[in-house]
Amino acid sequence: MHSPIAPAALRPRADAVVTAAARRWRAARDRGLPSQARLFRLLSTRHWEMLVPTFDSFMALCESALRRPIATGTGRNLTRDEAMLIGLIDGSMPRRDCIDCGAGPASVLDSAIRSTRIMMAMVMSAPVGTQA
Repeated sequence: MHSPIAPAALRPRADAVVTAAARRWRAARDRGLPSQARLFRLLSTRHWEMLVPTFDSFMALCESALRRPIATGTGRNLTRDEAMLIGLIDGSMPRRDCIDCGAGPASVLDSAIRSTRIMMAMVMSAPVGTQA
């Protein structure tokens, strides 16, 4: 049996990582650029390259479930969507409370949320530079 990943364990860096990844992903999509390449440039500085496809998928599935683009901001102030993304990942905002979508998209998004939590916990808990 696997032990549960405690969302609180992700909290110290998760807010900044989720926000930065969301902003990079949205900017790339808006400009028609490859989103994974932009995410790689952001995440590889910490040796967190394994999070690139995770965030790309999570963001795309969130937009699909919302049926609209995710709104991102600049600076320290978060948009509602950025706060929602953080809440989905840290567990403070259950998906069913903030995204109303059909059973199929909900199931896929719930899996993406869990996968993102697991990958973040694995990658962010390892000492910097030890990820292959």
